[in-house]
Amino acid sequence: MEIIRCSMQELDEATAFYTEVTAYLTAHINYPKWTHGVYPARESIRAAIANGVQYLCRDGGAVVGGFILNNDPSGAYERGSWSMELAEGDYMVVHSLAVVPSAYGRGIAQYMVEFCLQTAKDEGYPAVRLDVVPQNLPAKKLYEKMGFTFAGEFDLLRNIPEIPTFLLYERVL
Repeated sequence: MEIIRCSMQELDEATAFYTEVTAYLTAHINYPKWTHGVYPARESIRAAIANGVQYLCRDGGAVVGGFILNNDPSGAYERGSWSMELAEGDYMVVHSLAVVPSAYGRGIAQYMVEFCLQTAKDEGYPAVRLDVVPQNLPAKKLYEKMGFTFAGEFDLLRNIPEIPTFLLYERVL
């Protein structure tokens, strides 16, 4: 497997990946509560690529996963019960991590999270933080298995009526 930082050349490929994921979630259990055709979708992916923070995971050339890795929590992370006091921008944040449904159960999500942890460590960040929709049991299980600690459930002031609160997690490096 390999992980690449996307350029605009991968916009169509990244869009097709997230479109497949959100279509599947819409027809099954939509743990992250993503909206097919709205988020993640072409415009949010384009913005992430333009900011140099969109990644894809390939296996044998086929896209099997994707995520955003940056230092912007996009919400009120200061509300968290963190193990260390860090200003916004002084930690990395994982967003929109997903695996193509046909590759579920192959360890791809763990591989991508390990990449995020190593990248943050290599870049000198002391922690990786993220948020999870409270009903997203697979994500909670993955992050807890990988040593992330729970930092509370809070309204992150994102104004998403169907997701009034998020669970916060942190992994100190």
